[in-house]
Amino acid sequence: MGLKRRISDHRPRRERDRTRTWRVLALAVQAALLLSVLASDSASADLVVAQARSVSEVLGNIRNWLMGILTMLAVVFATIGGVRYTMAGGDPGEVERAKAAFKAAGIGFALAALAPLFVTVLQGIVGL
Repeated sequence: MGLKRRISDHRPRRERDRTRTWRVLALAVQAALLLSVLASDSASADLVVAQARSVSEVLGNIRNWLMGILTMLAVVFATIGGVRYTMAGGDPGEVERAKAAFKAAGIGFALAALAPLFVTVLQGIVGL
């Protein structure tokens, strides 16, 4: 009895392949997001304190801040979703939580893309 019985995955092969494909996709998305954050040109950003010359410049700054914050939150949620999906190990509950995190990341990216529209509407309200 020196041989140990190997615990095998009793799921169908097609389901195991699909899970493996999603894991590879999640890792690829994580790598792409990490590379995009590392490749961003944050070193050239100048810090200017309280030198807004007009209301439209203030609204432009609000747009830039909104886009930056929403994008960073979306990247965090995408990373959390990728880690959860990678670590799920086939657990359906954890896979659903990972998909929910990916959904939240998608909503965050969509809101970041709509930030200029929000600022345009705000400019219309202010009358610029």
